[in-house]
Amino acid sequence: MPIDTEAAAAVDQAHRREWAFVLAATVRLVRDFDLAEECVQDAYARALTEWAAHGVPAKPGAWLTTVARRRGLDLLRRDSTMQRALPMLITDQAEDTADLALAELDSAAAIPDDRLRLISTCCHPALAREAQVALTLRLVCGVTTAEVARAFLISESTMAARITRAKKKIAVARIPYRVPSVRELPHRLDAICAVIHLQFTTGHTAPSGDALVRADLVDRALQLARMMHALVPGDPAVTGLLALILLTDARRAARVDAEGRLCTLEHQDRSRWDRAAISEGIALVKTALPHTDRYTLQAAIAAVHDEAPSWAETDWREITGLYVLLLRIWPSPVVRLNHAVAVGLSGNPTRALALLDTLAGEPSLATYGYFEAARAAFLTQLGRTTEAARAYESALLLTENAIERAHLEARRSDLTP
Repeated sequence: MPIDTEAAAAVDQAHRREWAFVLAATVRLVRDFDLAEECVQDAYARALTEWAAHGVPAKPGAWLTTVARRRGLDLLRRDSTMQRALPMLITDQAEDTADLALAELDSAAAIPDDRLRLISTCCHPALAREAQVALTLRLVCGVTTAEVARAFLISESTMAARITRAKKKIAVARIPYRVPSVRELPHRLDAICAVIHLQFTTGHTAPSGDALVRADLVDRALQLARMMHALVPGDPAVTGLLALILLTDARRAARVDAEGRLCTLEHQDRSRWDRAAISEGIALVKTALPHTDRYTLQAAIAAVHDEAPSWAETDWREITGLYVLLLRIWPSPVVRLNHAVAVGLSGNPTRALALLDTLAGEPSLATYGYFEAARAAFLTQLGRTTEAARAYESALLLTENAIERAHLEARRSDLTP
């Protein structure tokens, strides 16, 4: 049977836009992550045939939610799964029903979005922090296991096992599916911020595909960051995270030219940057900057770029100094890589290459194409074209995004006389 392309396109769009909403609404009913995910997948599969036969509904998300929730109720009744889901019902059975109702009303008012409520639940302190973030990205944000693995710089099989263990922990430990109150949020803020940040970075430069940006992920991350800032406006990390997203995404329109080619910061048309977003982001940085958390420092770096009238007028000394501060509180291999790049762009490519060489044995950078691309750029600058060509080849092997691949291939071709 031929595939209805219009229905398939509508289902694909609904998956990008509605997955988190549909899953959150279904989990809220069945109180079981695996069961909810199964029901939502069934709803999308059914949509392919139903929408081809009867047309795309006016509200695809509502249609999918209704089908998924009905499927969940059917499975609970037919297979007596309610006994398995019962320990995860909102709160401990010992709590008074009236108190529970009041708590739910209070929490729902405090956290107005189902996605954010589900993120808060997945980020339960009983789970290891990396498991919290990975599970939430996979289930709530609609990021594939492969994309989550790439964000963590580990293999897909390792990430799949980590997500499975997190789901089992929720079931075995009988972690309640309960919306945290505003008083409980501070204990989960670190993981929630990490989820939103990784969702943004995954969308900012898509790991694979023909588009540089996955706007659905970027826009969703910005929405969630705004919600968190409204909930806890005095938290510097949340303020810094919102600023970082605004200041980085402000350049979106200039990152690809009219022919679809990647434009690096050096070659971007800065008149196309979103000045309103930049102004908002800078104001937020000024509010948060006395507290040097990792998001605020990254936002400050983005602000230096955004305030520079041109590439030549970028204050690389200030950027390098900010990276030094960032390394003190977040000494990750990727931050060390970015610091090395900043050193090179401040006028010392030899020193930058030496710093990069110290990272050559880092397992987490073994599959990170930007590491080899950075080496290639500085090797080119130093006239070591044969080594640069090899580095570009290595970077290409690790790069799946079509626009980034085309950019790397062009840089490699420029080395050929």
